[in-house]
Amino acid sequence: MSTIFTKIINGEIPSYKVAENDDFFAFLDINPNAKGHTLVVPKKEVNRLFDLDEELYNKLMSFSREIALAMKKAISCDRIGMSVIGLEVPHVHVHLIPLNKMEDIQFMKKVTLQPAEFEAVAKAISSNL
Repeated sequence: MSTIFTKIINGEIPSYKVAENDDFFAFLDINPNAKGHTLVVPKKEVNRLFDLDEELYNKLMSFSREIALAMKKAISCDRIGMSVIGLEVPHVHVHLIPLNKMEDIQFMKKVTLQPAEFEAVAKAISSNL
């Protein structure tokens, strides 16, 4: 059975896409810690980060870096944090989160955005790639 991320990648579930290439898909987290919170996932469905082969792992980090650099240009924040937890969905995913304080990455406080805000943020990040 496909994960929710595979369904998003395949267009079965809508998303606010930021970027994609042959190996990866980046989209806004629908329940974000901060405005611009982005998920980067490999298109290949793998449960655990360190189960990725070394080449795909390195490509994931490189693609995540590209997205983070674009986010920094598009979102007003002190830095972009990265977290890989992987308990919520059994499909490798990198959280890229705009940060101004440590609490921003703790997954305790969420922000609410309207669809138009999600669309504007996705477009702003994409335009900086």
